[in-house]
Amino acid sequence: MSETAIISVFFWLAFVLLFLVTAGVIYLTFLEWQDRRRNKT
Repeated sequence: MSETAIISVFFWLAFVLLFLVTAGVIYLTFLEWQDRRRNKT
């Protein structure tokens, strides 16, 4: 494997991890917001 290929793989891996973390945080925030809204009524 050439150096550029390795860098490319790491770049995509970092991008996917960033996406997963961001999606997870948004999902948990949404659930918490839903719970708070349900508890108010």
